[in-house]
Amino acid sequence: MLHFDIAIVGGGIVGLTQALALEKSGLCIAVIDAHPSAGAPSGEPQLRVSALTLASQNILESLGAWQHLDLARLTLYQKMSVWDKDNFGKISFDATQVQQPQLGYIVENQGIRHALWQQAEQSQNIEVLAPTKINQLVFGKQECFISLDDDTQLSASLVIGADGANSLVKKLANFPDTFWDYDQHAIIATVKTTLPHGHVARQVFTPTGPLAFLPLWDKHHCSIVWSQDEARAAELMAMSDDDFNKALCVNFDMSLGLCEVVSDKQSYPLKMRYTRQWVKDRVAIIGDAAHTIHPLAGQGANLGILDAAALAEHIINLVEKNKDFSLAKNLRPFERWRKTEALKMVASMEAFKRLFAGSQPIKKVFRGAGLSLAEQAPFVKNSIVRHAMGLSGELPALAKQVAHNPE
Repeated sequence: MLHFDIAIVGGGIVGLTQALALEKSGLCIAVIDAHPSAGAPSGEPQLRVSALTLASQNILESLGAWQHLDLARLTLYQKMSVWDKDNFGKISFDATQVQQPQLGYIVENQGIRHALWQQAEQSQNIEVLAPTKINQLVFGKQECFISLDDDTQLSASLVIGADGANSLVKKLANFPDTFWDYDQHAIIATVKTTLPHGHVARQVFTPTGPLAFLPLWDKHHCSIVWSQDEARAAELMAMSDDDFNKALCVNFDMSLGLCEVVSDKQSYPLKMRYTRQWVKDRVAIIGDAAHTIHPLAGQGANLGILDAAALAEHIINLVEKNKDFSLAKNLRPFERWRKTEALKMVASMEAFKRLFAGSQPIKKVFRGAGLSLAEQAPFVKNSIVRHAMGLSGELPALAKQVAHNPE
């Protein structure tokens, strides 16, 4: 039987970030995932992208993963424009407000995972076990025991669940969930626009949900995330490309001219999940296993990356003090730290969604006035920008490193 100090279940962006952030601990780490690396993305843009903040960039750079990304496929965005459809309210953000060259980067999820995977393969302390699935996971009094579908047997002092919203680790650990259905589906696709995006991320709030245009490396291509009520999302997915393009242009107020879908369209349901317990003896959860939020602010991946960096920082501190890193009582400070940050984000996203939902006249006036006032308040705008970029709040040390901009 193989023994590891820590077994990370889930070899996606968050799980691999966790493994690399723990590398300096000297602990022996296994990463278990059902899927092998898909390699670096090539050709047309991938549908799944993330808006990485400066904090996430700092973490990935510190771990040596950022350097493996294809810089030609990264897209920085320097500004953000947000408005309420058919209303006077709007607000804009600029990286120069906080003396930064960009607000963040739009990066394909496959590219991030590939970069992390490459770096993990170079580590002597990390063993990636993939593709393989867990047949059995048992939490013992002293160790956890895992059997895989390729007949591999292993044990670990601590299991970290980074295995997504439907986490097996969370289920077997009996961690209680709080969740509600947003009653929306997110439609993602790549679109071509007649006007260049100008490295500006744009989002319009419509009565049935927000529509975001995220700039890609080609100046006339954007990745869209269109969150709509379930019935409307079903209608949009059933439309021909021509009808979908027309609906897209109308809802986006022709902000980038005519729009043309140049990829497949995908749709997935949106749910809020918040796990009320993140740790117990010999088990912890992070990322989407611990929380999922509405994509309207693009913070899901960033929250998970920060979870991983924070947990690694806490475990390394315990190792240095010769304390048992697998005991719940020693992991509680991490849980309190990141649960607080996650709750703030969950509450913010829910407030935004409720505020901008519907087209009641009084609510629209309130929204418009609020956005206009915020637009004229530099302190408020700067505070929002700094938080969104990961420049404020209680951050792990890896997130505070000085980032080097790609050439």
